[in-house]
Amino acid sequence: MYIDTHCHMSRNDYNDIPFLIDKIRKSGVNKIIVNGCSIESSKEVLELTKKYDIVYGAIGFHPTELDTFKESDLEWLEEHINDDKIVALGEIGLDYHYDNTDKNKQNYAFKKQLEIAKKYNKPIIVHSRDAIQDTYNILKEYNLKGSLHCFGSSLEMAREFIKLGYLIGVGGVVTFKNAKNIVNVIKNIDLEYILLETDSPYLTPEPYRGEQNDSSYIPLIANKIAEIKEIDVEVVEKTTTANASGIFDF
Repeated sequence: MYIDTHCHMSRNDYNDIPFLIDKIRKSGVNKIIVNGCSIESSKEVLELTKKYDIVYGAIGFHPTELDTFKESDLEWLEEHINDDKIVALGEIGLDYHYDNTDKNKQNYAFKKQLEIAKKYNKPIIVHSRDAIQDTYNILKEYNLKGSLHCFGSSLEMAREFIKLGYLIGVGGVVTFKNAKNIVNVIKNIDLEYILLETDSPYLTPEPYRGEQNDSSYIPLIANKIAEIKEIDVEVVEKTTTANASGIFDF
């Protein structure tokens, strides 16, 4: 059985969530971690964890979703971080991709959430886009564990994050023709440092790229990793499931 360690499942994205849950189960995926990005989506995560047995949750505030962020949101996060089936604080991090990025606000929100994670001994799910060095510099100040979601940096940086206690999240991008960086990372790090994820509804793997993604495509990602590492896919399934179970308290 597989675990999708990072996805999104908003009613705004999917018309029929019960149908989707059934599809995911039939694909061989028996646990998914649905991530919040804002106060609204994190509240929806809580609802989903209560309704569906395969759904676990991560709650937090995404760096590009901070326009309405306020201090009381941190209080809400702390109130719910130990709710049943909330296994991580996420999706949090830094994103410097856009020209109008408020880096100070992102850094502040990131550090405040890391403090909560440390206080309650929760793993974190980290988003980092065009900000890998700042992400690393901040994380090395905290003794935490978790995943680098949708990892897109170099092999050297992957090794540095692994030294800090983080695993590398691998999603549908690995199936893309131009995915040289992540393919190189997968070739050169041990399987015990890799997690499977979809980031659904985004980043659908080949041969379905361009369509809406969902957690039932996890086996396609596992197959690609097995191909890259020249091992049986059953080894990828067993090892990545053990990796996820070692980081997140299911």
